[in-house]
Amino acid sequence: MSNVFPRNSKMPPRKVSRGEGAYLYDTKGKAYLNCGDAAVSCLGHGDLHVENAIKSQLEQIAFAHTGFFTSDPAEDLAAKLTELAPGDLNRVYFVSGGSEAMEAALKLARQYFLEIGQPDRHKIIARRQSYHGNTLGALATGGNAWRRAQFSPILIDVSHVSPCYAYRGQTESESDVAYVDRLIAELDSEIQSLGPDTVMAFVAEPVVGATLGAVPPLDGYFAKVRALCDQYGILLILDEVMCGMGRTGTLFACEQHSVSPDICAIAKGLGGGYQPIGATLCTEQIHDAIKQGSGFFQHGHTYVGHPLACAAGLAVLERLVDDAILNRVAPAGQTLKNALNNYFVEHPHVGDIRGVGLFQGIELVANRTTKEPWPASHKLHAKIKSAAFDLGLICYPMGGTVDGKSGDHILLAPPFIITDNQIDELAEKLSRAIDQAIG
Repeated sequence: MSNVFPRNSKMPPRKVSRGEGAYLYDTKGKAYLNCGDAAVSCLGHGDLHVENAIKSQLEQIAFAHTGFFTSDPAEDLAAKLTELAPGDLNRVYFVSGGSEAMEAALKLARQYFLEIGQPDRHKIIARRQSYHGNTLGALATGGNAWRRAQFSPILIDVSHVSPCYAYRGQTESESDVAYVDRLIAELDSEIQSLGPDTVMAFVAEPVVGATLGAVPPLDGYFAKVRALCDQYGILLILDEVMCGMGRTGTLFACEQHSVSPDICAIAKGLGGGYQPIGATLCTEQIHDAIKQGSGFFQHGHTYVGHPLACAAGLAVLERLVDDAILNRVAPAGQTLKNALNNYFVEHPHVGDIRGVGLFQGIELVANRTTKEPWPASHKLHAKIKSAAFDLGLICYPMGGTVDGKSGDHILLAPPFIITDNQIDELAEKLSRAIDQAIG
């Protein structure tokens, strides 16, 4: 009997014994191609450069509270991140994961407006079918109905507008430009309804991950969002926890849209699974407003700037950038997309194949012509996850794609070291799993 409180008490997990490259192994020696651990393991398992960096740092100092000390790993990682970050993101606040990074982003935005004498700005606008974390502020900001439902009485009020979700949101007669303009008009209307001088931030994932399945924006969308935020003095917060750190082919996903946020949250791939770490990046303007005002960001976690975690994050970044593993993502992503198209483009229950780089998604439908989703009661995503796992494939299926209740998708986020043969293995096993689940 286990005393661990699992994610699902009715389905206790198997026990992992080791990892090597793109594979995890259970205690019976069975191998699982790891393409769905929430986009964490960008370098796969057993990367010697990262492991040696952790061991070396452990011999010096594992922990020192940032109320008293900074450390070389924190300083070096912050310097490298800001050197590579878009725009004027030149200050880094380290945390232990994505939800913490988003909580810090929201609280930083609020304190910024207090420091500059605009206390009325406290309202947040985000998008439906978004996911920004499980802590209460991040959960309230997220727009997924199922994840919010049971906690709604204790969530702050957040306004939600439509996502840029062309497969279901764009009409057949609507051009890309017209669809984008309609979304921007909706956001503008929401700002006007709330009162432009009360809106603090607009929050979005550049590529929507867990709750929509790798949905990218149309060209021009984020440029127009940025312009609208600038027009009203609203901060743009981009959540790159899942889609950032090279997952889409550039270190920051927003680089592909020539847009820079005021605040950006990263995690997952930053530590590559070797240590829990996340970060909130902000502009010099935001940092200096606090520096020249109260001087104190009224926020904090015990493990902020953890030296061991920062050493791991720096080593991961060195592998991605200095060793050019990031350069593998775009071509491997195209190989993956080609494989998915070969297996699924004519599949009667695959409605959409989408994504960027090694961040790909498949949306499943009961009827391709009408885009009718499977009934939520069918739990198709759960059946696919189970079937794939039994076949030795770890993927990330989720339900509620359409409205938080109905719809199913599969998110694929393999390590950047994945080979062409392993991509073939992924597609073949996924095809078998989908057919087994549908029956």
